[in-house]
Amino acid sequence: MRTTDLLHLLQFGDSAFPVGAFSFSNGLESGVQHGAVHDLSTLEQFVRTAIHQAATVDGIALLVAHRSAGQSDLDAVVAADRALIQRKLNEEMRIMTTRMGRKLAELAVHMLDAKDSGANPTLLGQWLDQIRSGVTPGTYPVGLALVFAALRLDGRHAFAAHQYGVAAMMLGAALRLMRVSYLDTQAVLLEVNGTAEQAYQRIAGASLDQMAGFAPLSDILAASHRHAHVRMFMN
Repeated sequence: MRTTDLLHLLQFGDSAFPVGAFSFSNGLESGVQHGAVHDLSTLEQFVRTAIHQAATVDGIALLVAHRSAGQSDLDAVVAADRALIQRKLNEEMRIMTTRMGRKLAELAVHMLDAKDSGANPTLLGQWLDQIRSGVTPGTYPVGLALVFAALRLDGRHAFAAHQYGVAAMMLGAALRLMRVSYLDTQAVLLEVNGTAEQAYQRIAGASLDQMAGFAPLSDILAASHRHAHVRMFMN
């Protein structure tokens, strides 16, 4: 990778990138409240399950959207976006992915509109218009795919940024929800990051009808979160 490409990857993959990820826990808060996550071992298991689901559902939509963006096929991008939202089984997960997705689209269109960015933001702008008009939901993984395509970064890099973001979001939330230290969470992050290449190879050529994520406990915990009396995170 060129140094500039590497910096673009780091910027859009940064857990502090202002799309509102800090407001969400990806179901971890409910897992802690119900005792499913109660120590470092169960935290790592919960995060591993989440990134597995992220690969086999969100990751497939991301890669399909990235390939479609390379062909300037907006209809195929919208199809990936709709297929992904249909596989989000509870309202809070749908809220998370669409709020982050819309914010990413708004930021990216603003940032990449600069003449010297070297990017092609045209498709991103069209996608944002589709979100605003209600034609498409605007999920975060599809938005990330369009950003990386506009920057001429390949799908593997977009997938890596997405997987890292899911794990970093949850482990950042864990520091506020559990008695774990930053030493513990960084060790878990290093460990789960080591699974990304295998996950990518498993789904790299998958189609939208192969999207699947079976983790019923995670879905039940996320659904129960909206009825919790005390909530620190939006999901």
